[in-house]
Amino acid sequence: MAALQYINISNYTTKTGKTSSLNLSYQLFGKPLYEAPIVMINHALTGNSNVAGDGGWWTSIVGPAKVIDTNLYTVLAFNIPGNGQDQNPLNLIENYKDFTAGDIAQIFALALEDLKITQLFAVIGGSVGGGLAWELAALKPKLIEHLIPIAADWKSTDWLLANCHIQDRILNNSSEPLADARMHAMSLYRTPESLKSKFDRSIQAGEAIFAVESWLNFHGKALNDRFQLAAYKMMNQVLRTLDITQGKKDFVEVASRIKSNIHIVTINSDLFFKPNENWETYVGLKTHKENVKISEIQSIHGHDAFLIEFNQLEEILEGVFRS
Repeated sequence: MAALQYINISNYTTKTGKTSSLNLSYQLFGKPLYEAPIVMINHALTGNSNVAGDGGWWTSIVGPAKVIDTNLYTVLAFNIPGNGQDQNPLNLIENYKDFTAGDIAQIFALALEDLKITQLFAVIGGSVGGGLAWELAALKPKLIEHLIPIAADWKSTDWLLANCHIQDRILNNSSEPLADARMHAMSLYRTPESLKSKFDRSIQAGEAIFAVESWLNFHGKALNDRFQLAAYKMMNQVLRTLDITQGKKDFVEVASRIKSNIHIVTINSDLFFKPNENWETYVGLKTHKENVKISEIQSIHGHDAFLIEFNQLEEILEGVFRS
């Protein structure tokens, strides 16, 4: 695994007016920094910066001879502050409600300045990572050549806000908060059709419970064993505060200023970031910006399809990374 490196962000003042200092961790993969085009990858809710190589969560598309080829690109991945990747309790964020997704984008921008990076070939991310890609592009409209939000949105919809509220209640009130929150989330990441195809009301051998219940219990326990409560609360807060307009401006007015080639990737069965929202974004923006495209992954697996349908995703990304 590539070594974790750190950038200290001193005396950062959040949009809520609170000041703190942060140790932002990151990893680099592929070509040495400044020797090749830089691809920045934003991780999803319970992910981290380890995107390639040993234990990497996106090795199907990031690595030597993969569509994001580490023989050709420098891959940079920051950890969302407070996600607990380094297992250092001092770097967790207990006052999570002081932060917004816009703050995370600003912190990433400050880190890029510290690294003396003035141009990114691409910023790509799935789920909340895609939302943060939107946030960074809105903050720095000339920074990114290719903006690729996958199974994401530029804002938290009412549906997303409702489920984040439920998650926050579980995380603060349950006797097993991590496991229970994860089980609730897993039911949103998949679809009824996906669960039927996987389990079809089968009974888990040796447990005398339905296989789908055993599967949920497994994912709840797995997250409880590897994640930290403060980290989940922070990630959920970032997810619920996505909004590149900051609730004040028209989306098209903000997004049309982004100079990037925008490649929206949506999933036809996504129950978390609904595809119709992405299509509305595309249609609304296309009349003001020529270099915007949309692609749709076809899958029964819902939101998690961006971690399952790698052949489709690779085909979509080839036009950017193998041109």
